[in-house]
Amino acid sequence: MKNKIAAKLFLLFAVLLLIFSLVVGSSFAYLFRQHTLEVKSNDLEDRAVKIAQALSDSREQMLRWHAERMQDSEPERREQMRRLMPPRQGPMGLGYGAVLRFLGSAAAEDVWIIDNDQTLEMPTNKEGKKPSFMYKDLPPDAEKIVQKVLQGNIAHGESFSELLEVPTMTVGAPIKDKDGNILGAVLVHAPLSGMDAAARQGFRILLISGGAALVLAFLAALYFAWRFTRPLKIMQQTAEEMTRGDYTLRCGVVQNDEIGELGKALDSLGSRLLIASRESAQLDQMRKDFIANISHELRTPVTVIRGSLDALCDKMVTEPAKVEEYYHQMLAESVYLQRLINDLLDLSRLQNPGFQMEMGPLNLCEVVHDVARSSRRLALKKDIKIEVQIAQESYPLEGDYGRLRQMLLVFVDNALKFSPEHGSVTISLQDKRLEVTDHGSGVEAKDLPHIFERFYKSRMENNKTGTGLGLAIAREIAERHRMRVHMESEPGVATKVVVELP
Repeated sequence: MKNKIAAKLFLLFAVLLLIFSLVVGSSFAYLFRQHTLEVKSNDLEDRAVKIAQALSDSREQMLRWHAERMQDSEPERREQMRRLMPPRQGPMGLGYGAVLRFLGSAAAEDVWIIDNDQTLEMPTNKEGKKPSFMYKDLPPDAEKIVQKVLQGNIAHGESFSELLEVPTMTVGAPIKDKDGNILGAVLVHAPLSGMDAAARQGFRILLISGGAALVLAFLAALYFAWRFTRPLKIMQQTAEEMTRGDYTLRCGVVQNDEIGELGKALDSLGSRLLIASRESAQLDQMRKDFIANISHELRTPVTVIRGSLDALCDKMVTEPAKVEEYYHQMLAESVYLQRLINDLLDLSRLQNPGFQMEMGPLNLCEVVHDVARSSRRLALKKDIKIEVQIAQESYPLEGDYGRLRQMLLVFVDNALKFSPEHGSVTISLQDKRLEVTDHGSGVEAKDLPHIFERFYKSRMENNKTGTGLGLAIAREIAERHRMRVHMESEPGVATKVVVELP
C-alpha cells in the first residue's frame, strides 16, 4: 500500500482546510469591514444629528437674546442694533461660524454647513486656514447627498472622497428650527483610512491565528490519516501472509467501526482457513490411507484367488479333496471381493452430494421389526437372542426405507459378530433414540473416536472378515437423514450404538 491512502487523505484534508480558510478569511475580511463601516456610519449619523440640533438650539438662543436686547434698549440703541444685525436670517447670519469652529476643533472629523442659499461654511484646519471649496465645486454625486438632506432626510455616502482627495465617509443631517423648517444641512466627514487600517489589522490577526490553526490542523490531519491507514496496512500484511499459507497470523484490529468489522472478518477468515487447511491435510492423509487400505484389501483376495488358480492350473494340487478346498477358498474370496466393491460403491454414492435418496413418509417401528426378523436368521448360528423394545406403536419419519434398513442391519450385524454364543442383542426405540446394544467383547476407549472411519477395524480375532466400511456407510446414511450417531462401550460388559433421531 505504501501509505498511498494516507497521502490521499492528507491531501484531501489539506485542500479542504485551505478552501475553508480562504472562505472564512474572505468572509471575515468583508464582513469585518462592512461592520466597521456600519458602526462608523451610525456614529457619524449620531454626531451629525447632535451637531444639527446644537446649531438649531444655538440659533434659537441667539434669536431670543437679540429680541430681549431689542426690547430693553432705548430707541436709538435698538435702531443701532437693527443696523448691525445682518439681513440674512439663515444659520450663517446668526454666529454659527464660531460654533462650527468649536465643533471642528473639538472633533476629529470635518464638519461642513450648507444653508438653503447654497452657502458652504467649513471650519479652519489645524494651520488656521479655511479650505477654498465652494458649493459649486461639489461633485454631482455629493450635490445629490446635500439635496437629499435639505429635503429633510439623513443621507450617507462616499461621494466627497474625490473633493477631499482621500477615501471619506460622509453623513448629512438637516438643521431645523422649532417649527420644523429646514434651515440648512450639516455634513460630517470621516476618513476611511482608519477603518481600512482596523480591517487590515483584524485580517492580519486572523491570518496569524488562522495560520497557526492551519499548521496544527495539518499535523492533526497527518496523524489521523496515518492512524486511519495503519490498521489497513496491518490487515494487508496479514492477508499477504495468509496468501503464503500462514493461517495462524491475526491482524488483531479492534475498533468499533467498519474497519474493526473488516479486521474481525479477516481474523475469522484466517481461523476458517486454518481449520480448512487442517481438514484438507487430514483429508489428504485419509485419502492416502484409503488408497493404501483399499489396495491392501483388494490385493489379499486377488492374491489368494490367483495363487489358487496357479496351483490348480499347474496341477500342483490334484487330490479331489484339496481341489474342492481350493474352489471353496476362491469362492469365499470372490464373495468378500464382491462385498468390498459393493460397500465402496455404496459409500461413494452416499458421499456424493448429488446422490438422491428415495425419501418418503415411513414408520421407523416397521424398519426396526423388519431388521429384527432378518437378523434372527443370522443369530441362529450363535444362538443369540434378539430383543426389540419399542415404547410406541408408531414413529413417523421422512426417510429412505431401504437405506435406514441397511444402516440398522450394519449395527445389528456388528453386534452379532462381537456377541458371544447364547448372548443377546437389544434394539431399542424410545425418546428419540434408537439403540443397538450387545454384551460382547466391546471396543477399547482408544478405538472409539475412529470407529466410524473408513477401513478402521479393531484387531480382534472375530473381526477378520469385515471390510471396515460398514460403520462408515451407516454414519453417512444417518447424516443424510439428519441423525447423529455415536458409540458407547465398556469392554467386556456392553457396547451400545446410539442414533439420535431428528
